[in-house]
Formats: sequence, structure tokens, C-alpha cells
Amino acid sequence: MIDRGGSRRDECEAGGEDAGRLEVSMGPQHPSTHGVFRMDVVLEGETVVRLKPVFGYLHRNHEKIAEQTTYLGSMPYTDRLDYFCSLTSNWAYALAVEKLAGLAVPERAEYLRVITAELTRLQNHACQMGFMLQDLGAMGTPMMYAFREREKILDLFESLTGSRMMCNYMRFGGCRADAPAGWIEAARGVVGDFPRFLDEYEALLATNEIVMARTQGVGVLPRDLAINASASGPVLRASGVGYDIRKTDRYGVYDRFDFRVPVGDHGDCYDRFMLRLLEMRESVKILEAALEQIPAGPVIDGKVKLRNFKPRAGEAYGRIEGPKGEIGFYLISDGSASPYRYRVRPPSLINLTALEEMCLGQKVADVVVILGSIDIVLGEVDR
Repeated sequence: MIDRGGSRRDECEAGGEDAGRLEVSMGPQHPSTHGVFRMDVVLEGETVVRLKPVFGYLHRNHEKIAEQTTYLGSMPYTDRLDYFCSLTSNWAYALAVEKLAGLAVPERAEYLRVITAELTRLQNHACQMGFMLQDLGAMGTPMMYAFREREKILDLFESLTGSRMMCNYMRFGGCRADAPAGWIEAARGVVGDFPRFLDEYEALLATNEIVMARTQGVGVLPRDLAINASASGPVLRASGVGYDIRKTDRYGVYDRFDFRVPVGDHGDCYDRFMLRLLEMRESVKILEAALEQIPAGPVIDGKVKLRNFKPRAGEAYGRIEGPKGEIGFYLISDGSASPYRYRVRPPSLINLTALEEMCLGQKVADVVVILGSIDIVLGEVDR
């Protein structure tokens, strides 16, 4: 028994409710967390009876820094939230500022935003599935397959934005640069080949008896609890709630594309795994249509003066459907060059709040699999 101040040890020695229980500190470093994270787990035998997530190790004061920085100067900081999904974080922040300042976005820029966001969803979901299966014990193959496809998408990001991960691409009123010559054709090639990878992955893993045994009925998040915990993204939809901000808010030009919102039936690790596979197939449909329909024209509103940008006083909340769920920014302007208040709504943190309920009654060997199925990045949790 780990002595954490003596109270639990005294209780055990006295035959209290914790008698015969073991407290294990999982962390503070673990490969499944993409950052630094700890779980204090109390066990009866191998069964979880309590779990406390402990975070804050990676806190960088993001929100207060933004209140001392210009609006545009905060855009690169958004890359460092979920560093797997910098482009969707860029978009959510740009959308919040555009609402605050009443800015319009050229049509071509809207298409580029959709294209980069759905490419981000593809590489995020592919890697999440690879990481989750590695946490489960499938060493090597699933993750390497995922990273093979991710490299193709990161090559597209690099040629478009100049960076593979920290893209800093969105701007208020559009995008920083137009797609270079041949980029749309290259993107069509990557998107056209992606279903082959999805077919490989599904055939290899979806009916694999070990994957099914280790994920079905494990880490169940009931529908009502998912709603009450404010979960979003694949975690919410796997619990049977068909809520997708691309459909409800119809931001950007998503209303021009025909795609469905997959939902799960059981809310377990297997549903969260399969739902991401189905979502990638829908992203491919969106990308094929967007790459075919993208119009010519400017990619940024030339009337926006970014060097001395001071939006009118007011407040706004901009949100999008990021790969991990609802990523949103709440801004209050007092008319100066810096936000008076800057607040991030990170899906990784919100989805993590239901972790204990998902782990109670499960075996300790399944805890890391459940954590991996949520899909968190600590840069977004510890803002």
C-alpha cells in the first residue's frame, strides 16, 4: 500500500473500507498520453474501484499569454494546443475572431479550410487507432500502417503551409497563402488512395478476435453520462448521440457536402475504434467533393489589416468539429490590439472528465486501452 499522507494506510490497518486495496500511481509519464499525465488508481485485486486523473504537468499559461499578445500573434500558439491537429485549432480561433470582427471569408479560402480540416481528421484518426492498438499490445504493424498514411498528408501540409505540424496557416478573413501549383492534384492522389488503407485496416483489425475480446464491453460510456459530461466528437457519437457541429452549425461550406454522421450502439472501446474508421470514410467523401468543386479566386479578404488589427468591443464564441470533438474559443474584446479575455474549450480535457466512470469495474490492464480510446493530447488539456 502506498503511503500518501498516512490516512489510507491507517484506514487499512484499522480494517476500513480500503482494507485489502492497493493504490497504484500510473505515470506521470506514459506513452499512451502524448504528454505527461498521471492516474491514481485504487484496485481490489486487478479491478479498478477508484481512479483520479492528475494533470497540469504541461501547463504553459496559454490563455493568459494570449491576453498580452496581439490577436494575430496568438495564431501560432493555437498550433501548440493539439499539435496533431494544428490546422483545426487555427480554424476555430480564426472563426471566433471573424465573428467578433464581422469578417467575411472568400469562397476559395472556405474550401481550403474544409480540405485541410478533413485531411487533419484523417491523419488524427489513423494515428489514434494505431496508438490505441499499440497500447492494447499490437506492437508495430497497425501504428506503422497509420504513420505511412500520415506521412503523405504531412507532405501535403508542408507544401501548402511550410510546416508539417505547426502550420500557422489560417488568417482572419481567409488563409495565409493559396495552394501552390499541382497541390490540388497531389491531394486528389492521396485522398484517392486512402480507401485502400481503410480497407486494409478494417480487414486486419475489425474482426480480429483479440481486438474484439479486449475492446468490446470495455470502457462503456452510457449515452446519458456522455451528454451530462459534455463529451463531444467520436467519444460522444460512439455512445449513440448523433451530434456533429459540421451538421448543426454548418460553418464554412459544409452544407454543400453530402456526408453522414456515424454513431455507435454500446459506447465501448470497440465502438470508439470503429466509429473513427467510419468517420474517415465520410471524410474521404467530403474531400473528394471539395477538391472537385474548389473555385478560383482570392484566399483572404484584402480589406483586413492584420498589422494593426483591433476588432470592435464585444464578445464571441467560435467552434468547429475538430477530430477529437468540439474545439472552441471564447473572446472578449475591449477594442484594443489584445483580447481582454481569451478562453479555450478543449475537447481533450472535457472528454477526459468521464475517465473514472469508464474505468470503474474494469481490469487494470484495460485502463490504458480506455484512455487511448478517448484520444487526448496533453498540450490541449494543460493549456
